Amino acid sequence: MSNQIKNIEIYLEPADNHRLSSLCGPFDENLKQIERRLGVEIAHRDNWFKVTGQAVTAKAAVDILKSLYVDTQPVKGKMTEIEPDQVHLAITEANVLEQDAPTVWDKEVYIKTRRGVVKPRNPNQSQYVANILTHDITFGVGPAGTGKTYLAVAAAVDALERQEIRRILLTRPAVEAGEKLGFLPGDLTQKIDPYLRPLYDALFEMLGFEKVERLIEKNVIEVAPLAYMRGRTLNDAFIILDESQNTTTEQMKMFLTRIGFNSKAVITGDITQIDLPRGARSGLRHAIEVLNDVEEISFNFFKSHDVVRHPVVARIVEAYEKKEEQERLAKAEKHQAKQQPSEE
Repeated sequence: MSNQIKNIEIYLEPADNHRLSSLCGPFDENLKQIERRLGVEIAHRDNWFKVTGQAVTAKAAVDILKSLYVDTQPVKGKMTEIEPDQVHLAITEANVLEQDAPTVWDKEVYIKTRRGVVKPRNPNQSQYVANILTHDITFGVGPAGTGKTYLAVAAAVDALERQEIRRILLTRPAVEAGEKLGFLPGDLTQKIDPYLRPLYDALFEMLGFEKVERLIEKNVIEVAPLAYMRGRTLNDAFIILDESQNTTTEQMKMFLTRIGFNSKAVITGDITQIDLPRGARSGLRHAIEVLNDVEEISFNFFKSHDVVRHPVVARIVEAYEKKEEQERLAKAEKHQAKQQPSEE
């Protein structure tokens, strides 16, 4: 297991369904806020919780859960609801967001392609690239704009140009947000192309349009929906699974068991942007729980302050987060009002 990841299990006592509901918030919104802000994964069954993430942030998340659960104690016989602003304050008081940088690779890491040198822009990216270079399977988990897919494609191109592997395979789930391919216009290639376009864009930037087209014609580069992976064994390949939060547990297992000799795999995703049907479990969330003890696998958790796109993107993200906080607060107040008994 990578020294980046740590599992902490706790049991919150005393067990009380009302207090547990208050801690988690409507539709687990309070837990999702902690996950998003600290870059951790929180799994729970009743009052048993497991937090997965970097050591510092995982411990901070556990301390926040314990503290907030204490705050759910009834006051004068009246239940106490944990509101989003309380969660925000608890995260801020934990004071880990600027101190939780992972252990940085002990030498400068960069990826060299014919189009130029790609250098990580922050400690999380440096550790991510280092893990890709030293592990057979690497998970990159975090919000959009943190460079997860871009750096993975750059590492794949670098490995291909140094002839460490013979082919690059890029894949992602083809059905998202409830859309069905059959209802889209065109033949199969035209149907799946929009889903795979972000992967093409990264390749074009690294290699140029004409070379990418030639390599695709020679099957040196293959871009395909995840369903096409079933039944294959991929040797001497660099395989990237993008948008993995939208895989089912069965699809994730299928993908991971396709990896053959002299192959690397990078799995990227954002656990806060799952578009699977209600009730379906994300293969990415499940893999984080199941595979964290496998030594050949590394896990890398990015946070919102790791976003490296145009500066205005950071301000856009902040604006949306502020709006989401306001909506969660309004939802929590409405939920609390419904829970209060009438004075009549």
